[in-house]
Amino acid sequence: MTESVSVLFVCLGNICRSPTAEGVFRQVVEQAGLADRIRIDSCGTGHWHVGKTPDARAQQAASQRGVDISQLRARQFQESDLVDFDRVLVMDKQNLSDTLRVWERVGGAKPELFLSYGRSGHDEVPDPYYGGDQGFEVVLDLINEASEGLLAKLRESLR
Repeated sequence: MTESVSVLFVCLGNICRSPTAEGVFRQVVEQAGLADRIRIDSCGTGHWHVGKTPDARAQQAASQRGVDISQLRARQFQESDLVDFDRVLVMDKQNLSDTLRVWERVGGAKPELFLSYGRSGHDEVPDPYYGGDQGFEVVLDLINEASEGLLAKLRESLR
C-alpha cells in the first residue's frame, strides 16, 4: 500500500494523445476524490512542440466532453521521468520502444502501453494528428475507457 502514486502519459509530440490522456485521467481521478493522491503529467518523445498548447482539435474534442486541456504545455520526455514517476504509460509501440531503450540504461518505472488497462482490444492509441476530427473522438473513447481501468488498478495500491 502506498499514500500516493504518479502517472506520466507519453506520445510523440505531446499535443494530441498524451495531453488528452492527462486531462481525461485527471478528471476521472478528481471525480473519484483521489486528486490529492495521484500526480499526473504528460510529455512527448519528440521536441518539436515543446512549450506549445495541445492541438486545437484535441482541445475542442476534449472540451465537448467537459475536459479542459487548454492550460497544458508540451514538454519532452526526460530520462529522469523514469525515476520521478511510478507509471510511465505510452500511447503506441514506437514510443514504447523509444522509452524502453532509455529505461534499459537508467531503470526506474518500466514504460508500458496505456491501453493495456483497457478492454477495447486495441493496444495502441492511434495518432489523430493527420486525420479528421473523428480521429480525436476515437482517441477520447479509447483513453476514457483505459483511464477507468487504470484508476481501478491504482486504487488497489492506494488502499
